[in-house]
Amino acid sequence: MEPKTVLKEKFFIVIRGKTRKGFCRGCIGRVEAELQPGELMGLLYCGGSNAGSPKSGGIVRREDTYPLTRHQAQLLLFVYPASKRLELLCNPQLFSAICKLSQDDLVVVKHKKGHLPGVVKNLMQIGRKENKDDLHMLGFEVEFVDSDHNLSSKKPAPLPLFSAADIVQVVPSYSLPLGLHWKDGQCGGLNRKAVTRINSMPNIGSRARQVSDNDTEQSVIQSQSSSTSHVPLEVGSMVEVVSNTGITVYGVVQWLGALEGKTGEWAGIELDYEVNGCSNGTYGSQRYFTCKGNRALFIPVTKCSPDSRFFCSSTGRETSKPTDTSPVPPFEDTDENAPPIPESKALSLLVGRMKGIQGHINSCYLDATLFSLFSSSVTLENICQKPADSDKPITCTLRKIVNCLRRQGFVPAASVMNFRKQLGCDTFRTEEKDPEEFITVLFQKVLCMEPLLKLRSRQEICHGAYTFQVFLEKEQMGQMPTVQQLLDTSCLSGDLKFEEMPSCLMVQMPRFGNKYKMFSHIIPSTELDFTDLLYNSPRECFVCGHLAEYECLHCLPDRKLQPGRIKQYCSTCNTQVHTHPSRQGHSPKTLAVPADVASNTPVPRHMMQLFAVLCIQTSHYVSFVKYGSDPHSWLFFDSMADRCGDDQHGYNIPEIRACPELGDFLSQPEEELAWSNPSQAPELVRRLLCDSYMFLYQNPTTPLSKPNDQE
Repeated sequence: MEPKTVLKEKFFIVIRGKTRKGFCRGCIGRVEAELQPGELMGLLYCGGSNAGSPKSGGIVRREDTYPLTRHQAQLLLFVYPASKRLELLCNPQLFSAICKLSQDDLVVVKHKKGHLPGVVKNLMQIGRKENKDDLHMLGFEVEFVDSDHNLSSKKPAPLPLFSAADIVQVVPSYSLPLGLHWKDGQCGGLNRKAVTRINSMPNIGSRARQVSDNDTEQSVIQSQSSSTSHVPLEVGSMVEVVSNTGITVYGVVQWLGALEGKTGEWAGIELDYEVNGCSNGTYGSQRYFTCKGNRALFIPVTKCSPDSRFFCSSTGRETSKPTDTSPVPPFEDTDENAPPIPESKALSLLVGRMKGIQGHINSCYLDATLFSLFSSSVTLENICQKPADSDKPITCTLRKIVNCLRRQGFVPAASVMNFRKQLGCDTFRTEEKDPEEFITVLFQKVLCMEPLLKLRSRQEICHGAYTFQVFLEKEQMGQMPTVQQLLDTSCLSGDLKFEEMPSCLMVQMPRFGNKYKMFSHIIPSTELDFTDLLYNSPRECFVCGHLAEYECLHCLPDRKLQPGRIKQYCSTCNTQVHTHPSRQGHSPKTLAVPADVASNTPVPRHMMQLFAVLCIQTSHYVSFVKYGSDPHSWLFFDSMADRCGDDQHGYNIPEIRACPELGDFLSQPEEELAWSNPSQAPELVRRLLCDSYMFLYQNPTTPLSKPNDQE
């Protein structure tokens, strides 16, 4: 097939797919030709000091790549290792802002001394371009703002160079205080003159900001606009303060009162990160509270504002504030229910810090469960369809949480705490519970739904349940079983069958909290074959495929007959299989065969799809959620990934990470996974294999519905 020559220069980054020779996740390439169907012939740029020189060429699938402009490719090429490039792409708002940076824009960069504010002075082209195929890397020269908030222009040393991944915050022009300008009033574009040596680049000049206050605390503060209404603060309040240079800092109020020699009420704030000129909780010779060095800031209360990442004013108006994470606009609830987040929007809406559901006071069991059930699952879609005025208050609260998550990508802790309070049990408010306890209360009391599962036992008694607990003997399984094997063995050992195909199946693994687990690793089954678990449903012979009439529990672990899978036989195969000396002591059980099914009729398979996994490690729950049909569309959610402040006055920072490597791992056949070494798997994959607590499956052909849906 003749390749189609590309006339216009195009670049790409590999975002998923198995590592192949030449191309791996995170590498940058240039399209040389487009092949049919859906393949690109690309030129690969290597990493390290020679990143700008092409290393090799190869073919990559278009669906495994993300298109880049030349400017984006050059910025990402300077980011190393390659995994950091993908992390940056997972924060599209920040990356877009970095790509648009101009000279003299304010940024916050990661530095060995912490997060420091600075001003972009140059866009540097790094490396020599010795032939037409070379590609310059791009980095930023940044001039730090010193403790007096004058630019460090007197230092003759070259300015430090930072990659795009080192920039954690971009301060847009609208956030700069009024009346604060450059001395020359200019704010032109970046100097993009090509250079070959970083250490020989001339400075394009230094300019100083106009600063009116000389006191340490005044040099860090810029008074808020007079239009901002004052909100009463107290110890423990989360606040933000804008500096004279427009940098926004965040912290927790640790002290309120009067300072000696100062008028009015002052606040002592413990900042999220170190800022030069701040203290460890002392002012003058007196200590007011204790924190790490360079984190205590004392300012007038009137110059503090509630943290805009968590605070929504009563007027519903959004206050635009730069943050070190994606901005979270105020949530406005409407009567219209938000649909599940589509695959095309999941990454841009959800991935990053301060995303998902914010945890608070042992709420991780609830946060992880709610996110798994309601972020992307279509099966659970119509639980919030009734008008709010005809629902119970607690159901309305749940609906608001779901809508907020699906529209904004972030639910503050206060919303979840209100929901826990409405559950009516003090332990749900203060103590960590097991997900299965919460799921039962959620579906039975809040959603008023009938049991999701209808199980028939050996006594022909049918009972309902909302989750399924796996019970078995460890000797019945291998060292690293699959979920399919665990479910089959548990049902057959307990002589249990499902009355009907469930819409949603939540399978709890054989472990008890974080103290005991029967298996060190469990392999997720991306699909569950439910055919042999249904009561009075036609099943095919394990050997010949004809209609099965017998089922044998004792054949379950037989290593010659695919151990761990249910064995059922037609009459002929049952006789032949059990003539073997090792099976003559087995006791096959007769199956109820539907009278209207012919013996040679093909048996349809009933399948369920994995859409989430709850995991536990050291009493902390997290979740993996599949947000689309692509095998690589996986997210990792932790409602308490980080914390700002101490246990008494701080707050948790939730985080969502894209996890395409899980798709790479699960795309392998289960037989290969059983022989794989979990210790060599990527970090998040290891965590899922080792810490899995509950697997959530859905039946895409049967939507979950409430009993009164027919109204």
